[in-house]
Amino acid sequence: MNPFEKSKLNRVKRGQNRAIYDEETIFNIIDAGFLAHVGYIYDGYPISIPMAYTREENSLYLHGSTGNRMMLSILESGKTSINITHLDGLVLARSGLHHSVNYRSVTLFGSVKKVIDDERKTVILEKTINQMVPNRWETLRTMIQEELNRTLILQIDIDHASAKVRAEGVNDEPDDINLPIWAGVIPVKQIALEPVPDENLIDGITTPKHITTYYEKHR
Repeated sequence: MNPFEKSKLNRVKRGQNRAIYDEETIFNIIDAGFLAHVGYIYDGYPISIPMAYTREENSLYLHGSTGNRMMLSILESGKTSINITHLDGLVLARSGLHHSVNYRSVTLFGSVKKVIDDERKTVILEKTINQMVPNRWETLRTMIQEELNRTLILQIDIDHASAKVRAEGVNDEPDDINLPIWAGVIPVKQIALEPVPDENLIDGITTPKHITTYYEKHR
């Protein structure tokens, strides 16, 4: 895959040794999650909000209510910035200054347009649900037209992007190495706990395979 071109927007200035611009790494980090922090300006204030997403080739897709002020604001501006971060570890050094975290992060800058076609909207919603839990969409009831009418889907074409990754141990000062202080890394991962059935499930409904598969994979 080709690298994203460096620009004033996506060039990493601090910690340039951890900067990555190639599409494969950036897309892998995006696809590893389903929650992004989306930036917009409202009434002069910069705001960021967590949103579920899905990716298709060089575009990210967000969905929300047709009255959602964030969605309407970024649609009006025609552009947005998005960050996706995965925490991988706590890096505990011998001094407070050198404490850090291991992480994989991408920052995206893109132009925004509205998805109009109902069939296309349905495809994006399906991909978003399955990004969260694979094969979930196929078990759900069909969406009705009223629901589609109330749903706004935005396509963010990624114009500029960069990743920043830290995957290493402690970087202490040489003079601190022999101090009698524990230092190291506490690996961190997100896990799934055992699924909790809804209290209103009708009789005879058992936990479906796609749920148990997800749980077994992520516990």
